[in-house]
Amino acid sequence: MKKLISLLAMLFVVSQININLFASKNPNPETGFTPEEKKVEVYYFHYSRRCATCEAVENVTKEALDNLYPDQIKDGSVSFISINIEEGDNETFAEEMGADGQTLMVVCGEEKVNLTNDAFMNARTKPEKLRKKIKKTVDKFIE
Repeated sequence: MKKLISLLAMLFVVSQININLFASKNPNPETGFTPEEKKVEVYYFHYSRRCATCEAVENVTKEALDNLYPDQIKDGSVSFISINIEEGDNETFAEEMGADGQTLMVVCGEEKVNLTNDAFMNARTKPEKLRKKIKKTVDKFIE
């Protein structure tokens, strides 16, 4: 009898785990995205010592996201994360993400878009061009 109760309890636990896993992997019928895919994370990897261009990349990116996606920032579906590669385990995380030095990257699910070249070419001299590139990149993930 104890074995039967243990077996039933174990089957119940396994079935609950499967239900939870299945529910979290189903795409949203309205958007077609799973919860993990819908979240857009914009990472700016940098070092402790930064030049004016490095600071401009961060400032223009953060300002663009705040102005273009205030509702998504508020609900967490879009986020900006500035990461100092030289602190803690951040270097390991940067390597895992494929960031080599200062990098601006948009990540949604398994897809990564590297905007570093656009960012460093335009942040100080043509910030509107960088804003448009950020918008185009993020929009493809949230629309």
